[in-house]
Amino acid sequence: MACICGLKPSTEECCGRFLKGEARPETAEALMRSRYTAYVNADIDYIMGTHDPTTVHTQERSYAEKWAKEAAWDGLEIVSTEKGGLTDTEGVVEFKARYRINNQPAVHHERSSFRKDGDTWYYVDGDLVKTQTVRREHPKVGRNDPCPCGSGAKYKKCCGKAA
Repeated sequence: MACICGLKPSTEECCGRFLKGEARPETAEALMRSRYTAYVNADIDYIMGTHDPTTVHTQERSYAEKWAKEAAWDGLEIVSTEKGGLTDTEGVVEFKARYRINNQPAVHHERSSFRKDGDTWYYVDGDLVKTQTVRREHPKVGRNDPCPCGSGAKYKKCCGKAA
């Protein structure tokens, strides 16, 4: 069975070893994946312990714990990574964490900054990614407007009919 973070090895072989303290994530993405796994498992000690010591004071442990326990986690999607590799000291990971609260689906879409100190990666902070507003090239056709196909009929009676 795949790891909670979505990679092929089991959770035990993938993120589990990080959460148990048996190994350290070698990349910013690996830390991001392990933090997601920690949220799924409500392992707040790991979440707080992997937060950059210079910014951890900005985090409320009780909020993280409440969110982790109330959410039904549905999956992690890594959108992109910038740096954050084996030889880097900084990195950015953009991700989408899907979850449900009160059976209502939600997505946490964030660009997270990471910093490496020695051989340890830390989560520094993140910015929520706002969804793009869809802009129409042409004005919206009202149901009583003439159909844009040129038939002469009202839109609701022509191309706007419900299938």
